[in-house]
Amino acid sequence: MAGVIRSYQPTDCDDVLRVWAHASAVAHPFLSEEFLELERHNIPHLYLPNADTWVWVADGQVTGFISLLGNEVGAIFVEPECHRSGIGQALMAHARALRGVLEVEVFERNLQGRAFYAKLGFEFVHKKVHDQTGFDVIRLRLAPGTPMPR
Repeated sequence: MAGVIRSYQPTDCDDVLRVWAHASAVAHPFLSEEFLELERHNIPHLYLPNADTWVWVADGQVTGFISLLGNEVGAIFVEPECHRSGIGQALMAHARALRGVLEVEVFERNLQGRAFYAKLGFEFVHKKVHDQTGFDVIRLRLAPGTPMPR
């Protein structure tokens, strides 16, 4: 899918929230409405102001984004109809070019996300309970020199 990666602008906030909501419904159907509402509030007020975020734009529309906190992928979401189009891989390659080593936490029950990270070469670091939800999360790491698929 043709598009460009550019820095997040505050005017992208509604688009980022839309992408997050659509993709999160697919990846996280097990999360409570209360938790998702809290996250919807936290994204523009807490996460985006404190993260380095890049968006994927195609035909003037934001269809994906990635947010980094240092070398941690705090979020990566792509519109579900654009899954498997290379957008997520392009965003992750951009992040890796910027940071080298990448780490991420993914809910153990997010099988789609886990498959995506495995395809990119992320490796298991540890598992813990996510305090806010009680669900298990897995920390993964992409080491320098791990070849990413093309």
